[in-house]
Amino acid sequence: MILPITSRGPIAFQGKPGAYSDLACRTAFPGLPTLPCDTFEAAMAALREGEATLAMLPCENSLAGRVPDIHYLLPESGLAIVGEHFQRVEHCLLGVPGASITGLKRVHSHAVALGQVRDLVRELGLIAVVEADTAGAAQLIAERGNAEDAAIASALAAEIYGLAILRRNVEDASHNTTRFYVMATAPMPPPPEQPDVMTTFVFRVRNVPAALYKALGGFATNGVNMTRLESYMLDGEFAATQFLCDVEGHPSQPSLTRALEELTFFSRAVSILGVYPASPQRHATRG
Repeated sequence: MILPITSRGPIAFQGKPGAYSDLACRTAFPGLPTLPCDTFEAAMAALREGEATLAMLPCENSLAGRVPDIHYLLPESGLAIVGEHFQRVEHCLLGVPGASITGLKRVHSHAVALGQVRDLVRELGLIAVVEADTAGAAQLIAERGNAEDAAIASALAAEIYGLAILRRNVEDASHNTTRFYVMATAPMPPPPEQPDVMTTFVFRVRNVPAALYKALGGFATNGVNMTRLESYMLDGEFAATQFLCDVEGHPSQPSLTRALEELTFFSRAVSILGVYPASPQRHATRG
């Protein structure tokens, strides 16, 4: 991924070394060191405080859906989306060196990851044990050194924690992919004439009949393709709903300019979170 950055500082992510977010950082920015953080908030803080050059934050998964915390954190973060990255999730069954599949009794991983390898768990008759994250499960297995325990994690985690890959690509669905937002402290919008540009924004609709229908009508009439629309409550109020939206195009292009003007007329608190190049992988995932 090519971005106009001058610093070669690390890219922050949430999780332990070897997490899929770590793998996404290394895949998209192979020249940058990675900075593991305990939480999404800590990764954002590391970026704001200059400990990192960028941050890689997951926003949605093709199987699990959206990553809820990100929707709440981004609008108030003071950061900008400057890119996107699609990371294929390839689960591996990891064990201590010398372990065999036939000797396994338990498999450890994050709850979402365990839900994506049900066929494997059923086939091998394993007891599924939920851990905080995939890389943490790999670290735990390495520390215990028990040949009866395995982890579901990435090949990178196996390399980092010295585990053996007992079986690759054990996920039930081959299309398992996570999309990430690449964050920076300031916007890096591409020029308006550049093709394949994405714009992400949030808005709230006015409390009037058919407000959402009217607010989004301008995108249809102006031929703007909307690729994502997510709603979530604010402050626990059913009447206070905020929407996060991804659309194709640059706000300076006439079609998107008109659509955003119509959106503003029928809604409130419209805030653009980022204008950034679409990932080449976006087209590959449409297949």
